[in-house]
Amino acid sequence: MSTIDFSALDALDQRDPLADKRQLFVIPEDTVYLDGNSLGLLTHATQQRVAEVTRQQWGQDAISSWNKHQWVHLPRLVGDKLAPIIGAATGQVICCDSISVNLFKALSAALHLQRQRGEQQRTKVISTRDNFPTDLYMVQGLEQLLGAQHCHLQMVEEADLLTAAEDLFDAETAILLVTEVNFRSGRRLPVAELIRKAHAAGVLVIVDLAHSAGAMPVRLDEWQADFAVGCTYKYLNGGPGAPAFVYVAQRHLGQFVQPLAGWFGHAQPFAFEPRYEPAPGIEIMLSGTPSVLAMAAVDSALDAFAGVDLAVVREKSLALAEAFLQQLAASGLATEFECISPAAAERGSQLSFAHPQAYAICQALIDAKVVADFRAPHYLRVGFTPLYTSFRDIGVAVEQLTHIMREQTYLQPQYQKRHAVT
Repeated sequence: MSTIDFSALDALDQRDPLADKRQLFVIPEDTVYLDGNSLGLLTHATQQRVAEVTRQQWGQDAISSWNKHQWVHLPRLVGDKLAPIIGAATGQVICCDSISVNLFKALSAALHLQRQRGEQQRTKVISTRDNFPTDLYMVQGLEQLLGAQHCHLQMVEEADLLTAAEDLFDAETAILLVTEVNFRSGRRLPVAELIRKAHAAGVLVIVDLAHSAGAMPVRLDEWQADFAVGCTYKYLNGGPGAPAFVYVAQRHLGQFVQPLAGWFGHAQPFAFEPRYEPAPGIEIMLSGTPSVLAMAAVDSALDAFAGVDLAVVREKSLALAEAFLQQLAASGLATEFECISPAAAERGSQLSFAHPQAYAICQALIDAKVVADFRAPHYLRVGFTPLYTSFRDIGVAVEQLTHIMREQTYLQPQYQKRHAVT
């Protein structure tokens, strides 16, 4: 007999101010989707927009679409649409490339800014050991390219950054690279406080918003962030491999060199000058020709946020997580899993649970049409995307999880085999 109180969950759905947003999305049939923190769902508007771009714009208007349909301006137009979602004034955000490429640009720009200030000794980049690996890899790659005398990575424990940040910043520290929400644990770092402490020590800050943009209020301008990067394929629903974004504070524009000097970052791209002249504004962060199909998908996906108060999104996110924990306890599973996510105020829009069989349990859940995900070494992640996750979804998910754990179906051989993407 089910221990899930579906009547209480349905009542929460009836009072949900974001309930109407769910109809904007293509929800996989008979599926509970709790993996929007890895790949957001498709919107109906995006489906239609991509079809229109391929059928009419590319299919009929062809090359004239660069002007007729503003293809040439899409990176800036999408950036300006992203800006209020991450707490930025227009003109400071551009949509382009991947989060890794944008991070390379931001790291290089920040190091150049330090040199411009006469701070040649500032060559150290501090980041947490449990940061998303690509962030650490990009610093390591830059270190190999420039030499350790010009750039080197110092990895610190997240706990040390939280409790003794001032002690970590010395005269050699150039950059603090920090991800607001830890991809594994879901811990949300106090970015505003870290920026304040870093700036007091002369350190520039790059913020990775991969797991926060679109899931909670972000206030880059208010925080006085220097640079930020983020992806659009998670809570922003831009599609697999969708172009990322990069933020540069207005006070820094025109003050640094961006090493990936491509023609779209030129002050006059269609002058076709042999000498590079950087664009004076945020367009300096562009490099090559943007992917129009991908950019159009992001542009239309962002329309789902029209009229949305991110404080309300955050409130629902926390309520969904609390409902999951309550139903887990009511089903007698609370002791089966170790929740490694912190208390509500200190986490993002996910819960992470440690279990020796986390991978197999995740695969069994997916087979039961409850899509969560796994992160090494042994964590089950449950993501909450408030624009389309319902409270009833939570009940169905825990009900299926309860059945899987009681019947131990996760021990079946097909769930023990690792796929290329875990």
